[in-house]
Amino acid sequence: MDGYVIALDQGTTSSRAIIFDRQGNIVSQAQYPFEQHYPQPGWVEHDPADIVSSQFHALGAAFEKSGLAGADIAAIGITNQRETAIVWDRKTGEPVYNAIVWQCRRTAPIVEKLVADGMKEKILATTGLVPDPYFSGTKIKWILDNVPGVRARAERGELLFGTVDSWLIWNLTGEHVTDPSNASRTMLFDIDRLCWDEQMCRALGVPMSMLPRVAPNAGLFGKVKRGIRGLEQLEGIPVCGAAGDQQAALLGQGCILPGQAKNTYGTGCFTLMNVGAEAPRSQNGLLTSVAWQIGQSVTYAVEGSVFNAGSSIQWLRDELGLISTAHECDILAEQVPDAGGAYMVSAFTGLGAPWWDPYARGTLVGVTRGTGKAHICRAVLEGIAYQVADLLGLMEADGGHELDVLRVDGGASVSDLLMQFQADVLQRPIDRPRTVETTALGAAFLAGLAAGVWTDMADVCSLRQTERRFEPAMDAQQAERSMEGWHRAVQRAKGWEQP
Repeated sequence: MDGYVIALDQGTTSSRAIIFDRQGNIVSQAQYPFEQHYPQPGWVEHDPADIVSSQFHALGAAFEKSGLAGADIAAIGITNQRETAIVWDRKTGEPVYNAIVWQCRRTAPIVEKLVADGMKEKILATTGLVPDPYFSGTKIKWILDNVPGVRARAERGELLFGTVDSWLIWNLTGEHVTDPSNASRTMLFDIDRLCWDEQMCRALGVPMSMLPRVAPNAGLFGKVKRGIRGLEQLEGIPVCGAAGDQQAALLGQGCILPGQAKNTYGTGCFTLMNVGAEAPRSQNGLLTSVAWQIGQSVTYAVEGSVFNAGSSIQWLRDELGLISTAHECDILAEQVPDAGGAYMVSAFTGLGAPWWDPYARGTLVGVTRGTGKAHICRAVLEGIAYQVADLLGLMEADGGHELDVLRVDGGASVSDLLMQFQADVLQRPIDRPRTVETTALGAAFLAGLAAGVWTDMADVCSLRQTERRFEPAMDAQQAERSMEGWHRAVQRAKGWEQP
């Protein structure tokens, strides 16, 4: 079947829409940023209306640029920033509070109480996750407990919860539904039984009436409803693919076999390894999530998360003013052979896997009188690579698979310096694809599989092409010494903020 697929890629700082053809080529795209809100240190929020308006604006603009007719569009797929929690009124659609973003650390005391109550093992055994403010469940509890009158409304069945995929699907189609990849990031979902877990909901005081229906990642979620301003030509188009952004990127990278892995260099870094049909529980602080469910077939992934990666380059630009564009970070970093002994731990909102320290904070160490802005730029880039190398070493142990090559994508993957350094400290080749929009491509694949644009996984994965491969050039002993220095820097970042 010929046909075009639209992917909605709703990210942490912007909303994009990309239209792909049958060969996986980009026909048109549009992207709009939206405002970030930081009400207190460590708190991060979005206005849910901004998420919808920027995403719908991008969708309309990409469709208009394409020159296509509504009849040419076979399906819409959605991929999204995960863990971000939104609660809204079932009848009016009005949010009761801003979206609490995945980066937000305000719920650390709730997590500490869960651990004190002996829930840590239950959380790991049921959800595949570790207790951390990162996940949606504690964010829902915070909204219910802290916004006046909201808990009573929720218990009366008046309110709905959703991650961003659910929020967009609800606004596009009127359906309250999610997929297993997003559900498995809430800390409320049993990843073996593929259903919401009553005990976890009780522990967090979340009424189950708030939760969306969970449907396979490739299948009909709903159809674009009538009356959405600017999207009239798309009325009736099926929304039939959805996945959290990192699982979508795993598919977009063609990682359909156990042991294949990818890393996305975005606002954060997210490293996922396909581990097949069984869901191992990590012994090293990593996470196990549903990668995707197609029909009755389920694929799992082991994941490590770096909370601040590309955001550390933005910090150099926006807060320090050391650079005026992200690319300038590369230009400066290339002026020096190394970071001159400096290490940058970008724990602005705590440390993710494998440390899981919400009280860690950003740390620049090893600075001397000779340290210049080129060294700091290089230390920021190298710090991203060190964090990814930490994750993959543990991932190989947890997943039982040795990594042959790391497939990469995301904004910072365009940096040749970063990719070469990643290959060096990882001591593995790095494979950068020709199409770096792998997150959107994964969402398009899921929707296109459901709509018959593509026939099977092998069909979609045949579309991936390598743009460049980076081979390790650093001596293994030097790589080990560099990692040792990195771990010393991490120890200085940990536990900085007082509970």
